[in-house]
Amino acid sequence: MDGGKRIRPRNSGMGYRRRLHQDQKKSYQFSIRISKVTFIFSLGISLNDSKPYFSELFAGSMDISSSSFHQAHKVSLLRRQPSSPVNSVSVIGFSLPRITSPSLAKYRRKGSSTGFVRACVAVEEKKRTAIIRIGTRGSPLALAQAYETRAKLQAKHPELTEDGAIHIEIIKTTGDKILSQPLADIGGKGLFTKEIDEALINGHIDIAVHSMKDVPTYLPEKTILPCNLVREDVRDAFICLTAASLAELPAGSVVGTASLRRKSQILHKYPSLAVEENFRGNVQTRLSKLQGGKVHATLLALAGLKRLSMTENVASVLSLDEMLPAVAQGAIGIACRTEDDKMASYLASLNHEETRLAVACERAFLETLDGSCRTPIAGYAAKDEEGNCFFRGLVASPDGTRVLETSRKGPYVFEDMVKMGKDAGQELLSLAGPGFFGN
Repeated sequence: MDGGKRIRPRNSGMGYRRRLHQDQKKSYQFSIRISKVTFIFSLGISLNDSKPYFSELFAGSMDISSSSFHQAHKVSLLRRQPSSPVNSVSVIGFSLPRITSPSLAKYRRKGSSTGFVRACVAVEEKKRTAIIRIGTRGSPLALAQAYETRAKLQAKHPELTEDGAIHIEIIKTTGDKILSQPLADIGGKGLFTKEIDEALINGHIDIAVHSMKDVPTYLPEKTILPCNLVREDVRDAFICLTAASLAELPAGSVVGTASLRRKSQILHKYPSLAVEENFRGNVQTRLSKLQGGKVHATLLALAGLKRLSMTENVASVLSLDEMLPAVAQGAIGIACRTEDDKMASYLASLNHEETRLAVACERAFLETLDGSCRTPIAGYAAKDEEGNCFFRGLVASPDGTRVLETSRKGPYVFEDMVKMGKDAGQELLSLAGPGFFGN
């Protein structure tokens, strides 16, 4: 054992060999594979003071990706001399497996409870450029949607399953920065998309993942939105600690919502209730405000709660007759640059055409009404049992005293559905008359 014989441990995850040097220092050589890079280095242990030192360092590439330790594979290794130029990354505090050699045990410092040798390792870094950079907001729901997009891309395209092939870039939008005012008071369009669109146009990201209800009816130049994922449940959820529905809330109860669409429909059907408009924040923030007693109840999109696996907070789900959803609610849209054929091809593989056509119908309705955050508008298109499109649209005064509704039915075909949406919008504009929305 001390005569220079090599020892092979039974642990298949890591191999080492040791030698006894005349200077009373022992050297252990480890082969470690992390992702696509194998790190081989020799760790020296001084028998006098138990301090580790490095005597050798190697790095080499492997074709098989893994994050766990494996037996050594045949690889081509290049020895790096200390004087050689090398792009490196420091791995601080890397814990090596417990060394159980009896001959080393007596050299451990008295009173030491750790069986690990901790060291700093300088290794060759293998640079990789992401194939797809996804831009998204940083809220838990936005990230859940980005992760869903990533998972669907990886399921369709094996090359995207490699480590680092898809990068998610978090971008803070105007709507995320200004939380002290109701959305209607901030004004403007694209409050939750503008900065992401700019990053896309400037080439900082390759695709942008949006909640479709946040996307303005126009798209910025040099961008297209060719993909909608399968739509989630479009209905609104009632959240309350003391009642099972809006109808059960006592007069004077306060419902928190930043949505004028929800506010107008609540007040139209339940005029005895009050609405707190400046009730903003992500799902978790709004639930926290509810639990803190700021309001008695709130409404949230059921789609978001499902994507966050938070449906346990739902007291009841509102029917479409009780609360018509926002245009494109529950739909995820993915944009790319107009001339980026590679990204367009990736997105085409994810597109759910039934959802895309329904969203197009609803957005044509919204565009005709020139809707904004100051406008209580609701719209929903879906395929009926006969395979046709059935569309319902609604506009309301902000105080809920007037609500106007219409519906359309026709072929589930893009051109026909866009025409239905526009016709429905024109009808309600005519019925509402000038000044209806108080703009």
